[in-house]
Amino acid sequence: MYTVTELFESDYRIKGSKFFGFLYPANSKTEAEKFLERIKNEHPTATHHCYAWRVGAHNTEEFEQDDGEPKGTAGMPILNTLKSAEMVNCILVSVRYYGGTKLGKSGLIDAYGESARLCIQSAGLRKLIPVQTYKIKYDYQHQGIIDKLKNDFTLIEIDSTYLEDVEYEFGCPDSEKIKFEGALKPYLHLFKDFEKTGESYHIK
Repeated sequence: MYTVTELFESDYRIKGSKFFGFLYPANSKTEAEKFLERIKNEHPTATHHCYAWRVGAHNTEEFEQDDGEPKGTAGMPILNTLKSAEMVNCILVSVRYYGGTKLGKSGLIDAYGESARLCIQSAGLRKLIPVQTYKIKYDYQHQGIIDKLKNDFTLIEIDSTYLEDVEYEFGCPDSEKIKFEGALKPYLHLFKDFEKTGESYHIK
């Protein structure tokens, strides 16, 4: 999976029509809609503001909108381009200014798909890793166990507190979590507390 952490743009023109692409991070439907409103305000005279978003590293939600173009000719090609690139937690808006020549359904599908592809191509993509998160509380004498687990698995630290006991909060990639939990099981009785805290993601 991949995502972006800043705005990227593209400019595609065919038969007089201009397609301006905007790819932006969005961790929720609300963030996606907020960015869409921003683009609409920046391009109030555009003929169409077509878009698609994919949100959620684990149970990914998707949405696409043709905004007045023939059904399936704008939002879906944008969404399919996002899916092909394994993009999540982002929205891609393609703003069209009509140039006077009709492109036809197949032409629109190609144009919106190309607008999205160019936008992704211009972007600095970041690897997004879905993780299961955990919290462990343990005595200092058991630090060696944690160090071994850190060495054997890709554990991503979220937070750690070193007081009377150690509290360690971390994520383990979904691809490793079953093996990790198996390796952890024999040591659980040694820890003062252990908790699976949820699902999250890590951006490299």
